[in-house]
Amino acid sequence: MGATPTPERLSLLLGLGVLMLATLPRYQVGGHETQLSLMLMALAVVAVVALLQWRQLPVEARSRLPALLRRLGLCLGAGLVVMTAWHALTSDFFGWELLVSHGATLGLLLHALSLWAKASR
Repeated sequence: MGATPTPERLSLLLGLGVLMLATLPRYQVGGHETQLSLMLMALAVVAVVALLQWRQLPVEARSRLPALLRRLGLCLGAGLVVMTAWHALTSDFFGWELLVSHGATLGLLLHALSLWAKASR
């Protein structure tokens, strides 16, 4: 019924959790309590699914996870740097909440694309 868990899928799922955490300040500052509550509920679901996926991973697959998490961290950092430069060039003022949210989104996209490119080779 379900797909076999892989460390790549787990790293993407953890990246999704980081992305969801990065959007929380935008909702809080904007006064969007309903969206904030829904995001927290969805984040809890993602955390449970990530835990279940991790528990189903074989030991040899778990050993590949630290390298994937380093790659995820690098991609999130690169996304933040690129978004900082982009917003500095294109907008007058931006809040740190928007910058973190956009940077995490770009970082997760870069991570997913890098996994896709590696798999296609």
